[in-house]
Amino acid sequence: MIRIAAASAIVAMTLLANASIAQQHAGPTSDTPQLQQVAKFEHQVTGVTVSKDGRIFVNFPRWTEDAPVSVAEVTRDGQIKPYPDDEWNAWRNEKKNQMSAGDHFVCVQSVVTDAHGNLWVVDPAAPATASLVPGGPKLVKIDLKANQVAQVIRFDESVAPQGSYLNDVRFSPDGHYAYLTDAGAKGALVVVDLQTGKARRVLGGHPSTQPEKDVVVRIDGQPLRRPDGRGVEFAADSLALSRDGRTLYWKALTGRTLYRIATNALQNPRLSEKDLEARVERVAETEPTDGLWIDERGRLYLSAIEQDAVRVRDGDRITTLVQDKRLRWPDTFSEGPDGTLYVTSSHIQDMSWFKPETGPRLETQLWRIEGIGAKQ
Repeated sequence: MIRIAAASAIVAMTLLANASIAQQHAGPTSDTPQLQQVAKFEHQVTGVTVSKDGRIFVNFPRWTEDAPVSVAEVTRDGQIKPYPDDEWNAWRNEKKNQMSAGDHFVCVQSVVTDAHGNLWVVDPAAPATASLVPGGPKLVKIDLKANQVAQVIRFDESVAPQGSYLNDVRFSPDGHYAYLTDAGAKGALVVVDLQTGKARRVLGGHPSTQPEKDVVVRIDGQPLRRPDGRGVEFAADSLALSRDGRTLYWKALTGRTLYRIATNALQNPRLSEKDLEARVERVAETEPTDGLWIDERGRLYLSAIEQDAVRVRDGDRITTLVQDKRLRWPDTFSEGPDGTLYVTSSHIQDMSWFKPETGPRLETQLWRIEGIGAKQ
């Protein structure tokens, strides 16, 4: 069992030392994909990413607690340390009027490595998914060799207005463009020219980026609702990019429809919004999902949040890859250099938003799925 606790802005962790944990839940044969726990946290995790050389990074948003660390690296000696340094992780709710939101992590939602040796951090800067902290919304590039911030792209109100919540990001293979989802009350996609730092908000208000009103997220067989009766309603959230970079896929978390568009349309600032909307394609009917991932073989992985499962779409066929009660709200995927798929379980259904007795702190996990054979 692994426990992680904040101490002097450093979170300690002990990695699993043997296979007994996996054996406790054995049942599938060795050829059947199954979960293996990598880490257990005492704070709510959402994002995970694995670099080309196997470094693992995670992030902790400020949703129900003032998390002591926003972005962290899992080190080889079994520790988790603030990344890239303590200063970028020093922002606290009570210090919001004393510390610059533009050069500190405020409320980080996701971390993603690219093919060029960088870690990118998406900071919607909206603690508790509420009001944006002025000057806080940004995309931060960290050079993994230097372990230093190399670029900060700050988003003004035209890109990240009040009510927005930037969620996930994917990068074109050539490193020129970034594509983000906005899961907030004003769902949209965001296209960023990484060379100029210019960003554009697109498809805002379009049905493809909005929650589907007839969809109710059900957990443990019951509608997921807050004590006051409010349900779950998140806009464009799930995001994936084809390996050739030509097609972007997305869907609303509170939705069943998977959409796609050719990225050359997104990259064209001269294309009118009407013309852009005409190029959006409906791909498939799925279910409420959080994370998406496309592997080298073009298979699309979907986090089936209602089923404690990961599903995979291969061609037009969707099957269950792994289903396990320990996989509470599969959130974000990343693929290791050997093809191993990693996934966080963020336990959103167990948050104090829905279970006040839980309290602000929430235990969460990082898993890897063995037996997929993504490199075969």
